[in-house]
Amino acid sequence: MTSSRLEAFTDGVVAIIITIMVLELKVPANGTLSALAQSAPILVAYVLSFINVGLYWNNHHHLMHAAGRIDGRVLWANLFLLFWLSLVPFVIRWLDESAFSAMATAAYGVVLGMAAVGYMLTEHAIVVCNGRQSTLARALGRDVKGKISLMLYAIAIPAAFLARPLSLVIYVVILGVWLRPDKRIERLLG
Repeated sequence: MTSSRLEAFTDGVVAIIITIMVLELKVPANGTLSALAQSAPILVAYVLSFINVGLYWNNHHHLMHAAGRIDGRVLWANLFLLFWLSLVPFVIRWLDESAFSAMATAAYGVVLGMAAVGYMLTEHAIVVCNGRQSTLARALGRDVKGKISLMLYAIAIPAAFLARPLSLVIYVVILGVWLRPDKRIERLLG
């Protein structure tokens, strides 16, 4: 089977996730800068989350273009990815309502870390479906960026209980690692 239907489904789910994220934002109680400033932490969390979801969408697009074909394993791995991405609006709201508690901060990392696992599982399933000599397998190589991201999530999640600001900084660092466009697939697709 081809990847076009899976890509269209994922596009729709990501669009819904982004819509829910923005609808969850609370409007400041009045029209003053101080009221807006009180919303700054959750607005920053929203922006970071929007960028994270956007990065998954962008990279997923490249992933689907490199997939010659997909099978049931790919479909299930992709659903696993989408499940975790769909929890992003929930953890943003929890961060907001708990004043960035340690548990909510750790949960944010768990959700993003599990989305990273889901993305890697999707990559792996596509490679298995298309073979170790496929374009995607060659493009991914050892996937150092993906492994570094998982390692950083593994550090940031427990850090939320010991040094919450460090945990938040690590989440931003992971985002920074992925903000630099990943050209591995584009290079091989020409």
